Amino acid sequence: MTLTRESAPSSRRRAVRDILLYGVAGGLLIAVLKLTEYRFLVVEHSVEIYGALVAALFAGLGIWLGQTLTRKKPALIIKEVPARAPVQPMGPFVADETRVSQLGITPREMEILGLIATGLSNREIAGRLFVSENTVKTHSSRLFDKLGAKRRTQAVQIGKTARLIP
Repeated sequence: MTLTRESAPSSRRRAVRDILLYGVAGGLLIAVLKLTEYRFLVVEHSVEIYGALVAALFAGLGIWLGQTLTRKKPALIIKEVPARAPVQPMGPFVADETRVSQLGITPREMEILGLIATGLSNREIAGRLFVSENTVKTHSSRLFDKLGAKRRTQAVQIGKTARLIP
């Protein structure tokens, strides 16, 4: 039997088609076998699977709990440092007027800084000074700008180190 030029491409197509057909059929057969194997595994051995999952969960929990409970606590090292004797003021506190003038702080702002240092809120300061709460907020924000502070506690700390308040 001799092949002509016209029959050669059709035989190649038939061969490719047959190979693809056998490949798809083989893939489907493997997929069906794996599915039945999976179903058999899940249906027949479900108790063992769940038991193994619970055992693994409790083993992991036990390891975590054991490591947490037996963890060594860090050693606490206490070192005594002698404290300096507090400086006794010679008289009543006097604000550093040169520092006040350098920073450009007004007497009202100094008064508000002192009240902030005593722990009063804006509302309480406004009640003591007979001004509105917004006025206290304005004075406070200008004072914070002059001191370079972002919070009330920081303003008090800066005021104490600069000897503006006792």
